[in-house]
Order: sequence, then structure tokens, then C-alpha cells
Amino acid sequence: MPLQYHLELDKQNTLKLRQLQKDLPSFCASFFRGIDQVTSSRTKIAYAYDLKVFFQFLLEEKKLRSDIYDFEARDLDRLSLVDLEEYMEFLKYRTKKKTGKEGQIEEVEVLNHNKSIKRKISSLKSFFGYLYKTEQIKENKTALLSLPKLSQEEIVRMDQGEVAQFLDQVESGEDLSKKEKLYHEKNQVRDLAMMQLMLGTGIRVSECVGLNCSDVDFQNNAIRIHRKGGKEVSIYFSDEVEQGLRAYMEERKSKIPAAGHENALFLSLQNKRMSVRTVELMVKKYAQKVTPLKHITPHKLRSSYGTNLYQETGDIYLVADVLGHSDVNTTKKHYAALEEERRRSVRNLVRLRKEEGE
Repeated sequence: MPLQYHLELDKQNTLKLRQLQKDLPSFCASFFRGIDQVTSSRTKIAYAYDLKVFFQFLLEEKKLRSDIYDFEARDLDRLSLVDLEEYMEFLKYRTKKKTGKEGQIEEVEVLNHNKSIKRKISSLKSFFGYLYKTEQIKENKTALLSLPKLSQEEIVRMDQGEVAQFLDQVESGEDLSKKEKLYHEKNQVRDLAMMQLMLGTGIRVSECVGLNCSDVDFQNNAIRIHRKGGKEVSIYFSDEVEQGLRAYMEERKSKIPAAGHENALFLSLQNKRMSVRTVELMVKKYAQKVTPLKHITPHKLRSSYGTNLYQETGDIYLVADVLGHSDVNTTKKHYAALEEERRRSVRNLVRLRKEEGE
């Protein structure tokens, strides 16, 4: 069944969330139940990690309770805005205990930049907002907290020339080490099909590894993917991508998938569905040979596709739709520099007065 991979992933995340909740005060469970239908399992896991850091702060720095399991929702009403601002300061630099290789407890340093701090405070705002809405606390003091300002980061992407060089590297494996070339010989057709598909459609790496053989429709040159939130959509691919996919699917016929992975489109050397991490390492391996100064990840392949599509069409709404952005402002934010360039390029198109003889 096409949804099998996504259901299995959701099940694993649900079990992980239950495990993480065991390290939180019992009243936190109502928060996770309350957001269950409107929040992805991965986001809930991130919330759980963030809340654990918050309660560790209250426990160790503010001494509000002697044990994390003793906390009650009403304890949060004892916090002032200054306490919450101290928490933001605490997030910049802290230490945490970690179990080492030989079982000994070690202290490791944790440094957070504004982007990480903003995410953790956003998690806290969601948590307090829910408790206030459900009348478990009298006041939502996080509403007064200002989120850290983020500097506008340059979007890292490959230009069209680099994309061509990248695919040439995937196809030839020319600059790879001896060991890498051994793997390349076994995986070249698969790797090329995957990289062409991701660069030619802009799909997320999770959407790519989640594809089943039945999700490929050569009649319409389309793939069926499951977006965030479980929405099923069709994404169309080019003739060039089609060639790579057909070559790989022909090769795949000779493989015997491991039990439980019979439907998976892209298989590892162990004949199991490929993991997100494996694809991340694959992209890194090939990209380092072409753009060593750029940190290229699967998400950067998605940005590269979005850039190329926008440059070709000039239609930001089309780019937003194809990339699966629910809010076009997200897309505009990512491609603001390109929009500025387009606006600049049309400055002389409208003439107020024509010259004589025109």
C-alpha cells in the first residue's frame, strides 16, 4: 500500500514521543493530546525535547521543585517575565549530562544561536498558550516575550551550471576515491535517478525515500507523493528525469527486496528502503567534488529547483504550489533576492515618452 511507509514512520514517531513524555511532568500529556490533530509527529517530538530543557532550567536554576515529575501547571504561574528572559539567556550557553561510550556520565557544552533559541521559545509559547486556553494557568506570560531577531541568511543553492556538473559527477563518479568508486559502480543508476528526480521536481528527501514503485506513473510522467500532513499530490517530471527513472526501475527488477520492503522504490545495498540519512550522505559525497565551499544538502537541492523554476517562469505562486508551501509568503521570503532582481530588470520596460521616429 502506498501509505505504508508514512504510517510506519508516524507509528515510530508516536512511540518515540510517548517515551520522551516519560521524562516530563504528567500535566504535559494534555498539551500533546490537544495539538495532536493539528501538529505533525516530528514537531511534537521537537516540542518534547524543548520542554525537557525548560523544566530542567526550572529544576536546576530556579529550584522550583526537587524533581521534574513533581511539577504542576500552577507552578508556571509563579514565574515572572524576568524568569522567562533568564531562560532565554540560559539557552545561549548551558551544559548537559550525557552518557559516554563506557557508560560514564559526562558534561557537554551546548551553544545555541538565535535560530535555535527562537525555535525553543516558540515551543514554549505554544505550550503556555495551550495551558492558558484550557485554563490550567491564570496568565500567559510568554505572550510578552520578544523572539530573537534573525539576520537574513543567504539561501545556499546550486546554479544551473553547478547542477549540470553535479549530475555529471553522479553519472561518472570521476573524482571519487577508490572506495567510493566501488560503491558508485553498484549504485550509479539508482543515485542518478534519485538526484535527477529531486533536482527535477523539488520534492523533499522524506518524500523521495517514501516513494513506492506504484507511485510512479509513466503514462503522465508523474509521481504520487504524500506531503506534510498526509496530503496526497501528483508531481510531474521531465523527459530527462523519466529516462533516469526508467533505467533504474529496469535495474530494480533484478533485485530481491528484503521482507517488508517489497514496495519501496529506492533500495539500499541491503535491499531495504533507503533512509533519509543515507541520501544526505550521498548528496554530500557528490556535492563536495563540485561545490566544496557550499554546504549542499537534500534541502539545498530543493532550493536549487525552486530557484531555477522561478528564474524560468517568474511565477512565485507556481513555485509555491509545486514546492508544497501552504503560504506563498514562505516562498517569497526564500526568493526575495530573485524577486528584487526581476523588479530591477524591468525598470526601463515602460516608456513615458517615446523618442521621435519610434
